[in-house]
Amino acid sequence: MAEGHGRGFTTEILHSDRLGGPIEHGALHKPVHGSVAYGFDTAEMLAAVFQGTEKGFSYSRSGNPTVEALEAKVTAMEGGVGTVAFATGMAAIGSILFSLLRQGDHFLSSSFLFGNTNSLFQSFAGQGIDVSFVDATAVGAVEAALRPETRMVFVETIANPRTQIADLEAIGALCAERGIVFVVDNTMTSPWLFQPKAVGAHLVVNALTKYIGGHGAALGGSVTDTGLFPWDRYPHIFDAYRSAPPARQALTQLRKKGLRDFGASLAPEAAHTLALGAETLALRLDRACANAAALAAQLQAHPAVRRVYHPSLADHPQHDRAAKLFRHSGALLSFELDPREDLFAFCNRLTLAVNSTNLGDNRTLIIPVAHTIYFEMGAERRAAMGISEGLLRVSVGIEDQEDLLNDFAASLAALKF
Repeated sequence: MAEGHGRGFTTEILHSDRLGGPIEHGALHKPVHGSVAYGFDTAEMLAAVFQGTEKGFSYSRSGNPTVEALEAKVTAMEGGVGTVAFATGMAAIGSILFSLLRQGDHFLSSSFLFGNTNSLFQSFAGQGIDVSFVDATAVGAVEAALRPETRMVFVETIANPRTQIADLEAIGALCAERGIVFVVDNTMTSPWLFQPKAVGAHLVVNALTKYIGGHGAALGGSVTDTGLFPWDRYPHIFDAYRSAPPARQALTQLRKKGLRDFGASLAPEAAHTLALGAETLALRLDRACANAAALAAQLQAHPAVRRVYHPSLADHPQHDRAAKLFRHSGALLSFELDPREDLFAFCNRLTLAVNSTNLGDNRTLIIPVAHTIYFEMGAERRAAMGISEGLLRVSVGIEDQEDLLNDFAASLAALKF
């Protein structure tokens, strides 16, 4: 990150607002701009901003100074050419499909997928945009599922909750060869652990709610264009947006369709909160990943734990891939208790880990997967994804490691088998 002027990751985030130009009253970070509308000295200037020939803001549904400052941070973190921020991570993903795919198109998705994303893709399939789910841990499965009408491949870096890792390098090369848009959801790694641009990703999704925001205090999502896809050759860019430079045509369409038309806009107050959280991303994630690796090792050593899923473990199927691609193995893990154990009782005995959904919080969160976030999917689909009824997901936080390990050790000690 920030190779042009030699600044490091955290330095760039901390000072990007101040070094990007004067800020009101000498503030050190961009303040909250709550105005919905913007006035202009002349009607000609208003028209020029609307037409895109002059830089500016016309209406906050499509853009806002506070949101723009956050977008600039994410763009720098991902090494991209531009970013569009959305109200949530799901809004970001939905806007990609809504903006860039058409009826009759086909796209591929990893079958190891966040439950809400899976549900969203099924909804688009009902609107005439076909989706195929494949085992993306091997590029052969992706290649075999391609069709003449395939426009896009979508994968996550580390799957939630079983931590499978897609064959990112090979899929990136395949998409480049076939002229297919490669979309990588980087939420589980964040740009501190991994830049999908390095494996040829064209669009990078981040649920800003998670590690980038970090504190569980604001919802947000983003799509970053890495500048690697030739959008002037993509058939679904509207003529009105062809006047933009090729590298910015998809971003322009995402902003016009996802924000202006669909209205999935990020509020400035949330953008401000997320931008502040982003300042400590590297510090927080280094600690959370170290905690996760230590907890995974502790759980794996216990006889009542049938299986632990975390890429730091030598028996993880993609352990070597994670070591090659990622700075750390991530801060999310899952594990299966002996089926004779009461997983609810296990969770309830914990005093530091919180029974809660969400992930990427500073606090450690635990949730029984099959009974909550994957309940709607049904037993058959859960089984196909390898999600057992006894699976517990842990989003590991930044607690002092000894305290965290002791908390889990106490609950493990009460197991019967």
